[in-house]
Amino acid sequence: QVQLVESGGGLVQPGGSLRLSCAASGSLFSIYGMAWYRHAPGKQRELVASITNIGNTNYVDSVKGRFTISRDNAKKTVYLQMNSLKPEDTAVYYCNSGSGQWPWGQGTQVTVSS
Repeated sequence: QVQLVESGGGLVQPGGSLRLSCAASGSLFSIYGMAWYRHAPGKQRELVASITNIGNTNYVDSVKGRFTISRDNAKKTVYLQMNSLKPEDTAVYYCNSGSGQWPWGQGTQVTVSS
């Protein structure tokens, strides 16, 4: 069973940056597409960025040009570099496979506020 541990969130001012990390257990990490999701209060969970097993990426329009997803298969870790953060990016951020098939981790809180 894959376990996911997210980290790197925090409180940041608008325009600031954060880098999220997600460490995964399991021996088959490298064959799966991975994604970052976020869940803001009063909203449904949203997929914001995805990366295939060979590194092709895709983003929701609201984060294009600001967020970058990457992965290190040797470390079984996926990253989300978030720049030019906006208050509307405030949410709990989670990682999972591209289909969300694994148990969800605890997530990491990102709060963008002045």
